[in-house]
Amino acid sequence: WTPQEKLLHEARLKAKAKRRLRRTSSRDSARESLSEGTEPRPEPGSPKGRGHDRRSRMGKGRGLPKKGGAGGKGVWGAPGVVYGYQEPDARDPNYDEVAQGDTVYATVVPELEEEELEKNVQPMVLEYFEHGDTTEVLELLRELNLGSRRHAVPSLAVALALEGKASHRELTSRLLADLVGRGVTPEDIAGAFDGMLRDLPDLILDTPEAPQV
Repeated sequence: WTPQEKLLHEARLKAKAKRRLRRTSSRDSARESLSEGTEPRPEPGSPKGRGHDRRSRMGKGRGLPKKGGAGGKGVWGAPGVVYGYQEPDARDPNYDEVAQGDTVYATVVPELEEEELEKNVQPMVLEYFEHGDTTEVLELLRELNLGSRRHAVPSLAVALALEGKASHRELTSRLLADLVGRGVTPEDIAGAFDGMLRDLPDLILDTPEAPQV
């Protein structure tokens, strides 16, 4: 037996012993009354005793259903009432960890803000200009949650290539080709170039030959 079952069993035995003691004392009192020539009082648990009991019920009901059929002793509830799902509580003694299944924890990476994206992607592109490995860039980009700012990657790569050497522009062209379909969509590439055309006056200040490139 578990400790809870053991305590419950002991409580039942004690309650049963008390009931026997009360019955014995009631019978003894009745015998004494008969011997003295007085009418015995009904036992507390008898129907006759309950019928003549004029004491207040101390706010306790008779176990009858309430108006509308909801509540009351032995009543399930009002018809048509649907109770919502309750989340299992791990502190509940009846909580079954096996029945709840395995808990799966997932790491959620928040979407990068514009400043954070530039801080992460710019060193990545500059290192790519040194080693020329597009696969490494793709693997690093997969670890970032670019979200709706995917177009900022090709835009930043082209801006850095314009400030660099001619070889950097060739590497950027290859990188953009490898990015399409693997983290960046054609729409992202088109959006990046549309944004650079709008910012062309600012690009000319840093790279005068930008319109020709």
